[in-house]
Amino acid sequence: MKKFTRPQTLLRKAHFDLSKSVGRRDVDQVERHAVQARQRVMILAGLFCCAYAVIGGRLVQYGLSKTVVTDAVFENGSRVNSRPDIVDRNGELLAVDLDMVSLYAEPRRIVDADEAVEKLAAVLPDLDWAGTHKKLTSNTGFQWLRRQLTPKQQADIMKLGIPGIGFRPEKRRFYPGGATAAHILGHVDIDNRGSAGMERFIDQQGLSALREAGLTSNVPMSPVRLSIDLRVQNIVHEVVANAKIAYQAEAAGAVVLDVETGEVLAMASVPDYDPNVPSRILPDGSVDKEYEKGWFNRMSNATFEMGSTFKSFTLAMGLDLGEITLNSVIDASKPYRLAGFTIHDDHGQGRPLTVPEVFQYSSNIGTATIAAKVELADHQAFLTKLGLLTKMKTELPEVATPTQPRPWRRINQVTISFGHGVATTPLQTAVAGAALINGGKLIEPTFLPRTAAEAAASAIQVIKPSTSADMRFLFHWNGVKGSGRSALVPGFDVGGKTGTADKVVNGRYATHLNFNAFLAGFPMAKPRYVVLTVIDAPQTGEKGGRLAAYTAAPMAKQIISKAGALLGVQPRFGREEEQLLVNY
Repeated sequence: MKKFTRPQTLLRKAHFDLSKSVGRRDVDQVERHAVQARQRVMILAGLFCCAYAVIGGRLVQYGLSKTVVTDAVFENGSRVNSRPDIVDRNGELLAVDLDMVSLYAEPRRIVDADEAVEKLAAVLPDLDWAGTHKKLTSNTGFQWLRRQLTPKQQADIMKLGIPGIGFRPEKRRFYPGGATAAHILGHVDIDNRGSAGMERFIDQQGLSALREAGLTSNVPMSPVRLSIDLRVQNIVHEVVANAKIAYQAEAAGAVVLDVETGEVLAMASVPDYDPNVPSRILPDGSVDKEYEKGWFNRMSNATFEMGSTFKSFTLAMGLDLGEITLNSVIDASKPYRLAGFTIHDDHGQGRPLTVPEVFQYSSNIGTATIAAKVELADHQAFLTKLGLLTKMKTELPEVATPTQPRPWRRINQVTISFGHGVATTPLQTAVAGAALINGGKLIEPTFLPRTAAEAAASAIQVIKPSTSADMRFLFHWNGVKGSGRSALVPGFDVGGKTGTADKVVNGRYATHLNFNAFLAGFPMAKPRYVVLTVIDAPQTGEKGGRLAAYTAAPMAKQIISKAGALLGVQPRFGREEEQLLVNY
């Protein structure tokens, strides 16, 4: 007989069995969750380990890599390339360094190149976006972004807080006078290195070596004093610039020279340029070549046929070699013929002329006749002795070499006697002219101060003192009675010789274009200064004339009248009248 089981017992047993079954499923689920949690922790730990490994690796890389030093990217290894100030003979400032900063980038440290370019463009509107972006993504240690910023631009860029962007202190050359003495001073490049003129000369005298040795970084330097008188330079530049415009000429120039020391007191050539802005960029991004033509210094770096000013040297040669005297009479009654060529006078008198009259009337016939009395070799040697056929020695790097026929023939001698066939620089023409009136001593020109004693020690006697006295007489004679009358300045006793030459164009003489010059000295009783003025291809002149007497001579008159007293020449009015000082 089966044992009876009560319902309560069955219910308890069923409940126990159900609870047991459910408990196992929960345990399995909990275990599965635990495994998944452990897996997630391991993944996260792995990710953290990878991240720390990358960071650690980069730190090791930075520690082992060579440190980028900004200064190391520059050629000279110096932080700042300083230059000495340049002053005139009176201490007036001509060139000075200004403290500036330039913007650079270290592309390897740039976080976001696109953002950096966008921010920089907000401060520098003319920024080259593509070029700058290329620099910032170049993976190099250093790139210039903008040279010589203004203080405001620097401050605005600093506020941007761009990583990998920095500033480097630099020097910028400043010329207070602008174009006034451009061809004397020259200019510097973006790294403050001399590119032309006296700036380049200073580098050649040892500044470049000091810079390479890193000895020009913010080092105080003594000023470089020039022979230039800024007051006279301003006058000469103004006269030359105005003459080019007034006479509708291609170019013009002038120089003032001390005949006793060879010092250049002033020199200007136009077209010129502003050395503060030696180059200009056109809207299309190209360089303005027309503006850069102003770099060309026509006074020392260009050669011209100097026309009738060369008659001064021909007559001096005849006098010095004893072929003529001031009392000699030269037959200029008919044209001079040689080897099928015929020489005429522009202002012929149709009669024999004395030597002073040959000079006064600028007789080609008379001058050619005098030159023919001298052997070819002696004529060439005389001009060489005056420095007219060889490259001039002076501080300016821009000096041209004269040209002459090779070989010389008789017809060359004839044309050279009145200024055709030999091309020389205006500056060395002025130097040779000074030797004619200073007692016969050739003194190399200088743009640095020089005493009379220093000049005498290096001077070369090229003509006799008696010949120099005769030439002073001829200059005075022509200044009073000849073409030099256009340059007369009351009280300053100006003498000189005009020169009008047909301009050479494409190897041929252009009869409608002239190159005009006037070689002047003052005061002729005891000359102290030579003034040479030139004007290239004038279309008009005083009283409508295009010759030197109407263009170059009036230029000399303006210079002497304004600068004579500044140069210490006291004008004399009348023989018995006391000397007066005149303010201009």
